[in-house]
Amino acid sequence: MNTNMNIQDNVKKTLEVFNTVEAVKTPPFFKDKTMQRLFAEKEKKASVSIWSWFTPQLQLVTLTCVVFVNVYAVKQIKSSKYEASITSFASDYGITADRESSLFN
Repeated sequence: MNTNMNIQDNVKKTLEVFNTVEAVKTPPFFKDKTMQRLFAEKEKKASVSIWSWFTPQLQLVTLTCVVFVNVYAVKQIKSSKYEASITSFASDYGITADRESSLFN
């Protein structure tokens, strides 16, 4: 019975504490400032992209390599003779290179 009275006293003390609670005075625009800070941090994290490692210096080097490979390929294509390549291909595979008349020519 004594423990039951102690519990009742503790409950009364707890409920009396609620009567002493006062409203908290916040500065003006506190919510707006807090929300801006929260969303600003999310935007900073989201701004990191997959391509962040592809810096302008690396882009320039990549572009230069691609241009050099293309220039080399164009020079190789222009230096080889098309007819000589076709004749060599035909002789390697046993295809006749003679012009035969056809209905489609």
